[in-house]
Amino acid sequence: MRLLLIEDEEALGAALRDHLIAAGHAIDWVQTVGDASTAIIGTPYDILLLDLNLPDGHGIDMLRSLRRRGDATPCIILTAQDQITDRIAGLNAGADDYLVKPFDLDEMTARLAAVARRYSGNPNPLIQIGELEIDLAARSVFRAGQTVDLTAREWALLDQFVRRPGATLSKRQLEDALYEFGAEIESNTVEVYVSRLRKKIGGTLIRTLRGVGYRLEG
Repeated sequence: MRLLLIEDEEALGAALRDHLIAAGHAIDWVQTVGDASTAIIGTPYDILLLDLNLPDGHGIDMLRSLRRRGDATPCIILTAQDQITDRIAGLNAGADDYLVKPFDLDEMTARLAAVARRYSGNPNPLIQIGELEIDLAARSVFRAGQTVDLTAREWALLDQFVRRPGATLSKRQLEDALYEFGAEIESNTVEVYVSRLRKKIGGTLIRTLRGVGYRLEG
């Protein structure tokens, strides 16, 4: 997924960024409301990870502003404020989940996946496509009962297809899901990863629509 992390604590922000990149996500990290607003205008994010107390404003005010203008991007609040009134305020402002610092990084990853599944319209983490069995929660794939080992980026690519069943995804959409802003991307990067994924899950499951993009069949 393409994520925007809005967090001004250097140590925590770096730890979150590194953990999420290792999990196969593309992540942009900003530290102010102003930079977050600029990033959101230019990039379609799958989920926002939002701290509340930021140097130039409050995260809840930013979230309310996004929701008022119709931006429905899922949002998980990350904050040290653990009062029930703070949680209620965050959820009422339009947050989808709330994590109180300090939190376990693996729990955060699980909550990310759960929020993404809800927005895809299918909260069930188990997906069956032909002989392919996909467990989104466990991040595991089986083909005809045999384990399929995917790299982090291969999983990220498959995740994009599974969360958008029947949708045709452009090369640009897939690049955005695989790489953070400013990363060097070779012109054939998507083609290479699609080819690798086809070899592992079956050559006919991902269809190429020339000049348009790719679609997961079945």
